[in-house]
Amino acid sequence: MSRLTSKSARRAGGALAVLSSAVLATAMISASPVSAKTSLAAAWAPAATATIHPGTMMYTEGAQCTANFVYTDGAANVYVGYAAHCAGLGTATDTNGCSSPSLPLGTKVTFNEGGSLIDEGTQVGSGTLVYSSWLTEKELGTTDANTCAYNDLALVKVDAADLGKVNPSIPFWGGPTGIDTDGTAAGDRVYTYGNSSLRAGVAALSPHTGISLGDDAADGGWSHPLYTVSPGIPGDSGSAFMSADGKAIGVLSTLGLAPLPASNNIGDIAKELAYAQANSGISGLQLVNGTEPFSPIL
Repeated sequence: MSRLTSKSARRAGGALAVLSSAVLATAMISASPVSAKTSLAAAWAPAATATIHPGTMMYTEGAQCTANFVYTDGAANVYVGYAAHCAGLGTATDTNGCSSPSLPLGTKVTFNEGGSLIDEGTQVGSGTLVYSSWLTEKELGTTDANTCAYNDLALVKVDAADLGKVNPSIPFWGGPTGIDTDGTAAGDRVYTYGNSSLRAGVAALSPHTGISLGDDAADGGWSHPLYTVSPGIPGDSGSAFMSADGKAIGVLSTLGLAPLPASNNIGDIAKELAYAQANSGISGLQLVNGTEPFSPIL
């Protein structure tokens, strides 16, 4: 497996190396804080004009990933999720969160539009890394191999000045409509929105769909292997995946080179969120449904 973080600008070479591996293998996504969740829901920016949403580019010290879902807590703080490895300090082949080094909590993360291999595009907001499954796993001394390999979720708290720019809907598809809790079967349709800088700003390449390869009982339901057209590529890490009824399934984590070339693996969001709820110290943490209806039509 290989991670899907894109190191733009000064670290672009690493992303290209990972992308090249994937290609070779195939040859064989201002308001003040409010006091109640009902008020917060009414305060979301319109989906059509929001600049911080699932699918937004997120940069962490030069590494680019893609936002997955929006989350809130009991104090009406707003968080955007991405993959924990987006703040990792290792190589693209490091996938064990229990041993891989990571940037500390408190690290600044920016939300950007129009990033490329040349630059990070236009910054539209910022936030702070407040939870990382990778850091938590190490702190707790986690040893379960599946948790270490597939629990790959981090949360970035949106700065107060940028709250009025946020909408929780997935671009193009709408949703999510809830959280999937029963996994996927082989052939199940999945939907995602990746926004890697390697897509060169071609918007038509961001929304894509695919099929599940069926869950592997051996990993305890922590991951879901799948194929999409086009496949997830470096920079798509953290992207949100939804089921055929618009429920949140998982978060894009890795590119599988063997035994299933160019497949992707997503971490199960129900398990990842439950782990965060139990160990992050964030009271009332929950995933937010989209304001736009789910519409799975290309």
